[in-house]
Amino acid sequence: MNGFLAPNFLKRPYTDHLKKLPLLLPIYTSAAAAANGAPWQPLTSLQCGAMLQSLTNGKSFEIGQQLHGHMISCGTLLNNAYLNTKLAAFYTSCGFMDEAQVIFDQIVLKNIFLWNSMIRGYASNGNSKKSLVLYREMPSFGQKPDNFTYPFVLKACGDLSLVEIGRRVHCEVVVCGLESDIYIGNSLLAMYSKFGKMDMMKTVFDRMPERDVTSWNTMILGCVKNGDPREAFLIFEMMGKSGFVADCTTLLGLLSACTDLVALKIGKAIHAYVVRNNLARFNSFLINSLIDMYCSCNFMVAARRCFKEVTRKDTVSWNSLISGYSRNADALESLRLFCQMVLEGVVTDQVTFVAVLGACVQITALQFSMSVHSYIIKQGLAANSMVGTALIDTYSKCGDLACSRYVFNEMPDKTLVSWSALIAGYGLHGKGREALSIFHDMIANSITPDEGVFTSVLTACSHAGLVGEGKEIFFSMKKKYSLQPGVAHYSCLVDLLGRAGHLDEAYEFIEAIEIKPGSDIWAALLSACRLYRNVELAELSAQRLIEINPKGLGNYICLSNLYAAEKRWDDVERVRTLVREKGLKKTPGFSFIELDKVVHRFLVGDKSHQQIGDIYAKLKELTQRLKEAGYKPDTSSVLYDVEEEVKEKMLWDHSERLAIAFALINTEFVCPSGST
Repeated sequence: MNGFLAPNFLKRPYTDHLKKLPLLLPIYTSAAAAANGAPWQPLTSLQCGAMLQSLTNGKSFEIGQQLHGHMISCGTLLNNAYLNTKLAAFYTSCGFMDEAQVIFDQIVLKNIFLWNSMIRGYASNGNSKKSLVLYREMPSFGQKPDNFTYPFVLKACGDLSLVEIGRRVHCEVVVCGLESDIYIGNSLLAMYSKFGKMDMMKTVFDRMPERDVTSWNTMILGCVKNGDPREAFLIFEMMGKSGFVADCTTLLGLLSACTDLVALKIGKAIHAYVVRNNLARFNSFLINSLIDMYCSCNFMVAARRCFKEVTRKDTVSWNSLISGYSRNADALESLRLFCQMVLEGVVTDQVTFVAVLGACVQITALQFSMSVHSYIIKQGLAANSMVGTALIDTYSKCGDLACSRYVFNEMPDKTLVSWSALIAGYGLHGKGREALSIFHDMIANSITPDEGVFTSVLTACSHAGLVGEGKEIFFSMKKKYSLQPGVAHYSCLVDLLGRAGHLDEAYEFIEAIEIKPGSDIWAALLSACRLYRNVELAELSAQRLIEINPKGLGNYICLSNLYAAEKRWDDVERVRTLVREKGLKKTPGFSFIELDKVVHRFLVGDKSHQQIGDIYAKLKELTQRLKEAGYKPDTSSVLYDVEEEVKEKMLWDHSERLAIAFALINTEFVCPSGST
């Protein structure tokens, strides 16, 4: 028996498998004769070869294992290169490369079909490096790569981002005269797309004598992937003029382009095309892309409608809608959907939890976050670095820095993003020196900081007023780590200087930087000017901001508030008139409070809550008791030219006060021991 050719399961008795074989494959066996008492005959080499081809096409692994056992027991495989080659190809198609490699190594005369099967198998099953090793070994065994070899070699180069090797293989293709092969041409397009080499991709495309739908789709998807969605639409237009009809892959690429460009009108047109041609009925990828596109365009009504039309909602469908509501600042609906998803027994994954935890951050739902954390542990995803990083960020932003540190300490694989999230958390809580200590610990652990880490540590220095340390870290980016500071880093340094009151130095720094100052940089300076009431510099900053973003309402509000603090009411009215003329409107602010894992939302002057009568009664009681205790409201935050009494009334039903009153009437107050 060829024991070295047997898969692992054959190292134990396989009698049961052999008994099932005649029942599973009656066409190629004499099972019928055996049932009538006739002697059982083994399968011939040709029968086994035909069956292996059928099983390879259907990727029927279990039946293939049984056939392998049958061929070993009958001696059919012995010295049979034809069947061994077929068997190796079968295992590669099923993704079992270890078994295929054992068979491959034992075959003396390896034909081109076998080499191509192995190269394809490794390239398609995540071992691109081995695929390239086999490709280089082929000539030494007397085999020359052909048009079935190069597509998977090019795929391996693209997956490994081996630009130079990919170019060499391209040269070999040209020398061999195979550049005109449409499958090789499409593989070249895909490879250069993975490299981000759009110029080479277009050159290959233009030289192709023949193109199919895959060629056009690869170009469209390549443009979207490499940040040129507008070009994707131009290629699609050329595709139509060339007589090709879009398929589902084309539409997926175009929907991604719509998402990137927030092109709602085009997205709707694609949706209409999908409906007319009934394309989404059996294609979950397409309907999920539509949901994601509508979410990105902030058209949640249409996204919800698409979601409801999905007959079989998978994890991606739920994730798309949950993250969509979270991105569009409707955290409550995002959390409701998550609860519904869990109740319906849908499988959750890391994308689900990252979106849900992001929604928790928006409304600082600490108790709900803890429940989600428990569910994460139950689902076995606590060790996932992406989920762990999201938990670190959530706990720190919801006010529980201790839990944030605990999650970090328990993470088995601390990524660069995890360190950055922890540094940012300490910075958010004003613990700048602790954040610096973590930054140095990270470096001591041989982890090199990137741009994101520097943003986190500079922000931490800014919040803690560590001017000297912050400046030193900023200048170390380029000097020590060869990193070019970006807009975010310049903004952080301006904010650092501004918060410390070094307004002139901050302005001089802006004037001296190498890049053109963006809105974030000027906004940091404007905020500092308001804090220190530097009207002259604030006006200059606001003017620059308005030039960059004329519809940025926050810029006008900040300047108006500064004028109001200085009691320059004419200037306040001038700015407010300008806002009205531009049609800008401020979104009403609201406050959240979490009680028994349920989140309640209150607006200014809210009358919609079911306990609103009790809430206002409690608010009235509190106001009276505060006055009796000698409390006088601070009306400095009411930036209107009205009497003090009116200002006090304007503060009366602030959303935060309503939330506090609601909490007081729904929680029991326990006096400390010994108190009355």
